[in-house]
Amino acid sequence: MSDADGMTIEEQAALWVMRIDREGRSAVINLEIEEWIGDDDRKRGALLQAEAAWAMLDVGLAEPVDDAASGDDGAADWDDRELELPRPLWRRRAFGAGAMGLLAASFAFAVFLGGGSPEQYETRIGEVRRVPLADGSIAAINTSSRLDVTMRERSRIAKLEAGEAWFQVAKDPERPFIVEAGAVRVRAVGTAFSVRVVGDGAEVLVTEGIVEAWSEVAGGQRIRLRAGERAFVAGNAEVRTEQPGGGEVDRALAWRSGKLDLAGETLTYAIEELNRYNARKIVLQNPEYGQERLYGIFRTDDPELFARTVGESFELRVDIEANQIILSRR
Repeated sequence: MSDADGMTIEEQAALWVMRIDREGRSAVINLEIEEWIGDDDRKRGALLQAEAAWAMLDVGLAEPVDDAASGDDGAADWDDRELELPRPLWRRRAFGAGAMGLLAASFAFAVFLGGGSPEQYETRIGEVRRVPLADGSIAAINTSSRLDVTMRERSRIAKLEAGEAWFQVAKDPERPFIVEAGAVRVRAVGTAFSVRVVGDGAEVLVTEGIVEAWSEVAGGQRIRLRAGERAFVAGNAEVRTEQPGGGEVDRALAWRSGKLDLAGETLTYAIEELNRYNARKIVLQNPEYGQERLYGIFRTDDPELFARTVGESFELRVDIEANQIILSRR
């Protein structure tokens, strides 16, 4: 389906959802959808929103899909989710202009509500969520994070109360996308970047495009960060910037796929990072080992495997207990 004259992106997304529901998500449809989306984040977000709206419409007239019969165990690789959207939860009995109009109206109503009360997102320890926003942007929300998103006529505000989030911002020069993290502000109009609350400030890492960052305290000076650059903006307006080496940006954001990517970081750092994702904490009883350097990729949800690997590498004793994992000298 090409971009039809007189049809909004939302209406086109509604047609795609109706076709997916009628024919199933085949390889041919997937390819056509990817060609339709291209590099337009608004279309990707509109399709996500349309599928969500379609799944909620007319539930009383719908028949549940038997996942067991279809052979779909629900598992999805993170990389697959970049382009392959969730299947509709229901099969419809009727299609046509009326269904499309109802879907478009539902979608529009959801966007309208977004202009009032904020959409609230919260992740538990170890949970990483990827959510579509009403403007077509996408947010990946890290462990133990709280995020409120409000869509306004002249701006888009994402308030990060705690934790970390990565944003792929749909381009809209008329409505800047602003992340608030305490006194720190990060502004973009169409780019990709992460913000992590650290103490009284925030760490900003840009993966695509350019953002502005500053502190509201004492009229802090604005800095511009480009793709591949990182900065810590303190609540008192102090700024520390750095330009990571090749590959460091991807490693820093490996949490989006449930991984901790280490290339010379200390054992102390690695333990602190893994403990963010797990209720059962790793405890290093001999601090002198904390400066040992580590290399490798570890799953954030498997602290036991990490501890055993470290124990073998540095000849440390590993005691696995119900509430903690203790590393100590043998």
